[in-house]
Amino acid sequence: CRAVTPDRVILTCKTPEHTAAAAERLGCHTGTAETILKSSRFVFLGVKPQMLASVAAELAPPLRGAACVLVSMLAGVTLDTLETCFPGKKLLRILPNTPCAVGGGMTFLCRGTLATEQDVADFRALMAQSGRIDEIPEGQIDAACAVAGCGPAFAYLFAEALADGGVACGLPRDKAIAYAAQMMLGSAEMILKTGVHPDQLKDNVCSPGGSTIAGVRALESAAFRSACMEAVIAAFDKTRSLG
Repeated sequence: CRAVTPDRVILTCKTPEHTAAAAERLGCHTGTAETILKSSRFVFLGVKPQMLASVAAELAPPLRGAACVLVSMLAGVTLDTLETCFPGKKLLRILPNTPCAVGGGMTFLCRGTLATEQDVADFRALMAQSGRIDEIPEGQIDAACAVAGCGPAFAYLFAEALADGGVACGLPRDKAIAYAAQMMLGSAEMILKTGVHPDQLKDNVCSPGGSTIAGVRALESAAFRSACMEAVIAAFDKTRSLG
């Protein structure tokens, strides 16, 4: 919507009520699936993976003759499966994350066999304001999703826990949350903008015998890094089971 203005976006949801609510929230138009397929450059598919077969059957008639690029956001559904469901159609497979809503997202992109360089370039331009976009081999997309797609939930848990600690030490709740969030934002920017390994950035904060290394020791004694790794692996295994 930020790239092309909401009046050039058409949407439809599972029910008329959901459709109307989404259109009002975003300022978009509503339309039938046939209208969307016939009039749009890119058509985003955002349904549950188990709904794919029925949705593909429903869309088959209006897809005939449509020149749109189908953009799948279905977790665990491969391009091979998508191309079987939508034969002869241009396909992109993406996995965005929720921070796309505020322009700080991470979207992973894989292209189908019929998608062209121009299709990918146009898609990148359309989605530029959502955050970072990285085209990766499809074999890596489930692992990438486990880190950046599921990761915001892990990050929110960490932010909440930090804020809880701040409250325990006497900070007001709203300030503790704001301090934790800004710290996470700035720390992420340090990694991305400096290119310095996180381990070195961590060492830069830890003065000998200081407060920070005492906190790092407490995290290590609670197996913090192991817990984070196990969370990513669990999310990866679950995503692989959805295909």
